[in-house]
Parts: sequence; structure tokens; C-alpha cells
Amino acid sequence: MGKVVENIRAIRLEKSISQQAIADALNVDVSAISNIENGKRELRVSELENIANVLRVDVIDLFTWPHHYVNSKDVDKDTREKVCVTFEVDPQKRDYLLRLVMGEKIKEE
Repeated sequence: MGKVVENIRAIRLEKSISQQAIADALNVDVSAISNIENGKRELRVSELENIANVLRVDVIDLFTWPHHYVNSKDVDKDTREKVCVTFEVDPQKRDYLLRLVMGEKIKEE
């Protein structure tokens, strides 16, 4: 999730949101956020939704930043483009991530 972590940091800095705000949302110490951003701690898939909420973006935007995901239903049919996004994910987390990206509510595991 290296690119995702880079994107989270970029969004956070662009929006002037502190590491503490993200730490509060995840109920962790601010050092955990620093460690995530510095590659010393892995980001958990289950943390993505809370981080996206703090950053005021959709979860998919954490993967595609600086581009924004646009639902094809919201785009005029005459101006649609096909976009392909590829993710490398642990097979055990694939279904969870897909539900999260597609906006389905997920129960905590």
C-alpha cells in the first residue's frame, strides 16, 4: 500500500490536516501515523475508511490521488471515458477492499 500511504500524506498536507486528527479517528497514538507515513508500520485495510473520512475524500481517492473517482452513473454518456484501476491486495483482504471501495457498509471484524 505504498502509493496509498503516499497519497494519504499528500492529501493530509494539501488540506492542512494534522497527523493527530487521523490518530484520533483511528484511536491510536500520533506516533503510529508517523510510522505509517514513514513506512515503519503497515497501514491496515480496516483503517482506510476512517482515514478517508478525516481527509474528507472517498476511499477510492486514497488509491487514485490526485485523480478523483467518478461514478459512471454521474457522467454524461456523451463524455464518458473508460478507466481501469489495478490494485495489488492480499487475497484475504480483496473482498473487504472491494466492498469498502464500492461503498458498502462493512462490519468490524
